[in-house]
Amino acid sequence: MADGEAVSAATQPGAEAGGPAAPAGYWAPGSHILWRYRENGGPHFHIARPVTVVRDDADLLAVWLAPGTDCVRPVLADGTPVHLEPLASRYTKPRTVQRDRWFGTGVLKLARPGEPWSVWLFWDPGWRFKNWYVNLEEPLARWEGGVDSEDHFLDISVHPDRTWHWRDEDEFAQAQRDRLMDARLAERVRKAGRAAVAEIRAWGSPFADGWEHWRPDPSWPVPSLPGDWDRTPAHVSS
Repeated sequence: MADGEAVSAATQPGAEAGGPAAPAGYWAPGSHILWRYRENGGPHFHIARPVTVVRDDADLLAVWLAPGTDCVRPVLADGTPVHLEPLASRYTKPRTVQRDRWFGTGVLKLARPGEPWSVWLFWDPGWRFKNWYVNLEEPLARWEGGVDSEDHFLDISVHPDRTWHWRDEDEFAQAQRDRLMDARLAERVRKAGRAAVAEIRAWGSPFADGWEHWRPDPSWPVPSLPGDWDRTPAHVSS
């Protein structure tokens, strides 16, 4: 969308603070949207997180996941947390979803249009910056209520001293063994990872942009999880 064609989310029906905007425009700061992930190898959503828009324009979507936010996450059918299941059977045992609450200090998520990763910022208590986290994923698809993606297992941690390391390489390998991604997709993910590493080594955006000094507006309410969090989008755009 050209800059001249951008429509402020504040002019869209339902785009007041706390409400979603139409996908043709940008969401106003303070708007509440959903950040969702589809299950791997399936059509359903298994992660849904209500977030508050910090910035949304042609260059960047930035959102805040506040502490205490009601979310949806996957669990095994017997209620066992996914991360407690041995890797060999983690992706083959039946699953369901359950509502939960986001604990911790909150997360700032940054995504550039069309990019196959998002960058998350974490803080320790007292707003001591902890690290950036590069989540390799499908480029975000925008719809009237938020953005959707599919996680690609492989991730990168980036530390304040600019060192970095791969994360979840074992899960990435297991997902291929369990045929949750084919060889073509796996190579595409590796290529995306190498591109992300190049950005880190060059210390480009968003690492050099000072987001670690950002703080949420204290007047923002914690978004609520809508009952139809898993609804099928009426309109989708990249």
